[in-house]
Amino acid sequence: MLWKRPRIAAVAIGLALTFLLLSSNVWIAGLLVRSLEWQYLPLAEIPNAEAIVVLGGATKSALPPRPGVDLNDRGDRVIYAAQLYRQQKAPVIILSGGRIDWQDTINASESQDMAAILTSIGIPPAAIIEESESLNTYQNAVNVRKILESRGIRRILLVTSAMHMPRSILIFKRQGIDAIPAPTDYTITYKEFAGLASTPKAALLNLLPDSNNLQNFTAALKEYVGIFVYRLRGWL
Repeated sequence: MLWKRPRIAAVAIGLALTFLLLSSNVWIAGLLVRSLEWQYLPLAEIPNAEAIVVLGGATKSALPPRPGVDLNDRGDRVIYAAQLYRQQKAPVIILSGGRIDWQDTINASESQDMAAILTSIGIPPAAIIEESESLNTYQNAVNVRKILESRGIRRILLVTSAMHMPRSILIFKRQGIDAIPAPTDYTITYKEFAGLASTPKAALLNLLPDSNNLQNFTAALKEYVGIFVYRLRGWL
């Protein structure tokens, strides 16, 4: 294109660079992430339920040289579920997630990995229910609903990352599940967002591109695309 259509190539490159600069800017990325995460803010008092449901995507398999299962940057949801259990908010924890990483040579599902973490920090195995077939959020909801119906469970606390919660709660409610959102793993806090323009220098420096902002922008954009696609498929 540079040789055959230099003007078109120049416009395309310019648009690509502009999009890259905007999406790696903390203001743009922060606003997009906030628009998702702040839809469901933590409740002043978490109500009791009959089960805590934790969605997968929070672990890294026990592949060498790791000494065991690790938590990734979304691992807060596993720890938060343990905290809710210890606060006696529900008597059981349902872990939902299969193994979607085809590069892993370990057959353990995400639910098994989360169970390994929970039992290692003192959650009794008898309080853990594993659902290891789900490969996406829609399947999480469908498969968890079957478990709830078989056990006569009517009300759950749904635990996932704050950015993932808007899509998740819509899917679970579409399945007729009485799900109370219990989000965690917030990327944007009140103080951090207010501090973006706390001084002229801060406002100027926050205009600079950063790879972390690009990652946050990509994650938020993925959620909006997911919501759009799920609506097209009738899952929401």
